[in-house]
Amino acid sequence: MEMSLSGLADVLARAAADVRIESELAVVVVAKEIQAGAKEKIGHYQPESHGFTEWAPLTEATQDPRTKQGYAPNDPLERSGELRESIDMRAEGNGAIVGTPLEKGLWMENGTETVPPR
Repeated sequence: MEMSLSGLADVLARAAADVRIESELAVVVVAKEIQAGAKEKIGHYQPESHGFTEWAPLTEATQDPRTKQGYAPNDPLERSGELRESIDMRAEGNGAIVGTPLEKGLWMENGTETVPPR
């Protein structure tokens, strides 16, 4: 069976569209896995890995108010669950962003004068 150049162009265009769709779906799947992994890390100490420093234990000065407020004393980043639940993902084309819009997420990521990065 012979195919014209325009027919071949149509076949290639459909194949390229299929590849693009599959690629975008793969980005969504991976971003959702990263989002789930980030949520799972809330409340747990993280070891040194991939160039990141092992998390230091929460100090007594941090643990005492947590306990008084009814939270577990030694679950880093975990209190009400607000931070965990705010972690979202947005995929667009071949890229994705996973993170939280909460300002305290930025504080925890980068640290502050009194809180180390986590």
